[in-house]
Amino acid sequence: MRNHRFLLVGLVVALLIAGVGSYYASSHPDGLEFVAEKTGFLESAKDSATSGSPLADYQVKGVDDARLSGGAAGIVGSLVVLLLAGGLAMLLRRRGRSGAEDGPAREQQDA
Repeated sequence: MRNHRFLLVGLVVALLIAGVGSYYASSHPDGLEFVAEKTGFLESAKDSATSGSPLADYQVKGVDDARLSGGAAGIVGSLVVLLLAGGLAMLLRRRGRSGAEDGPAREQQDA
């Protein structure tokens, strides 16, 4: 039960950091955009292939408030990463268990 509680607390902390941190993140452009603007070639930049995606520019489509949209994007992004990493960990854990259980059992049967 301790592991579940630890994981739940970790999930809540990660989501709070993602949401609150993203909410208060700087609205100034990143370093590359800043240099492009200062040197005068920002206008020649093209949109990326993912510019129409739901979380493009660290914002959630359909949310008008920029800070709220950024916080929501942080939470959604963190959940996606946690789900993918957790799913991969569970898959590898199950795969490792089946191999580990067969290995020693076969060695004892062979002896």
